[in-house]
Amino acid sequence: MSGNERPFGASLKITGGQLLDGHGVETSNKALLIRGGRIAATGEAAEQADADQTFNADGCLITPGFVDLYCNLREPGNGQKGNIASETRAAARGGFTTVCVSPETSPVNDSRAVTHLIRDAAVTDSPIRVLPVGAVTRGLEGEMLSDMAGLTAAGCIAVGNGSRGVRNARILRRCMAYAQTFGLTVMFRPENQSLAADGYAHDGLVTSRLGLLGIPEVAETASVMEMLLLAEETGVRLHLSQLSCGRSVEMIAEARRRGIAVTADVAMHQLVFTEDALAGFDSRFHLRPPLRSEADRKALVAGVREGVIDAIVSQHLPHDSAAKQAPLPATEPGLSSVESVLSLGLGLVRRGELTLAELVRGLTSGPASVIGRTASIGHDDIADLCVFDPGAHWAPGGQSLISAGKHAPVLGQPLPGVVRLTLVEGQEAWTSA
Repeated sequence: MSGNERPFGASLKITGGQLLDGHGVETSNKALLIRGGRIAATGEAAEQADADQTFNADGCLITPGFVDLYCNLREPGNGQKGNIASETRAAARGGFTTVCVSPETSPVNDSRAVTHLIRDAAVTDSPIRVLPVGAVTRGLEGEMLSDMAGLTAAGCIAVGNGSRGVRNARILRRCMAYAQTFGLTVMFRPENQSLAADGYAHDGLVTSRLGLLGIPEVAETASVMEMLLLAEETGVRLHLSQLSCGRSVEMIAEARRRGIAVTADVAMHQLVFTEDALAGFDSRFHLRPPLRSEADRKALVAGVREGVIDAIVSQHLPHDSAAKQAPLPATEPGLSSVESVLSLGLGLVRRGELTLAELVRGLTSGPASVIGRTASIGHDDIADLCVFDPGAHWAPGGQSLISAGKHAPVLGQPLPGVVRLTLVEGQEAWTSA
């Protein structure tokens, strides 16, 4: 289990509900038999088999466990904003069985020692699978290359620069060329830092009306184009993370037609909210990249629907309350989002913007394929599963949220979709009545 090995428990039979795999196939579930961390039988064979425990999934959907390509667990760090124990339990509550953790830790994950520290803490404290992403440059400063090969040997599944850019195009090219030599995937959030400067909102109508400093779309699209051209030259596997602009989707689609090996993801909140969320100076929606226009939001949703965007991520970034209670320009960017990703996605399904199959693909098989893994429900597959009731509701709030960050995108309002059971290699990571 890639650094999070746990002993397997007794056999479990899941009865009832609907199976929806990561590729859009939906079937009625007679039974799933889980034994030894894998799906031992399905259908009638599972129905007739004996099991030590039974879970009734009537009214629920059973999917592969969700995979998050970008999540901040805040450990190593000072613990004030969260830690591996609190944030992975929150992720399990959200249906996630695997999270790829940003290298933006303290200290930065730019050495084998820090990678081992994260993996060791996950073995002890995490109910789910934790996959570190190593820093592509030392200290994430964008100047000197890290020991990418050493980081990979220590357990990193990719390298990247978290939410920070690499200002120097020559160094960025060297990073890609070095990563390609070792067959590594590089994960970058595209942002031209000179163009983004000290802005903290989309450069549009809301910033003009409220007098906020804006970040233009070209801050992202100029970086996307640069990275695509460098990836084409070097041949590296490029993953563009946390897109916010419709034009970026068009550029990635065109790059794929030219044969460039590029994948992409988008944060769920970019599919749901727009710059209007900041109209009341709501510091929760101080984000980087910022929420953009309705036209951008619709283009990003279309990118997921059409498969140009491979994955939906949480971009989970928990803060203590003080970080979000200052005047908007002085607050820190980020949402505590990992517990509400599924619910927000089901809202898109109810509005007809995504199908349920498209949502599940973006949370399961899409992100799994980016990191060279699979997410499916079949005989002998690893039993990473999410069982959720799409008709049940819950209300995020200070008491109901598990994450140390209480600044969820929706607070005090009923949201659809309650995760009843999360299994990681057949082991219970989360259950609710």
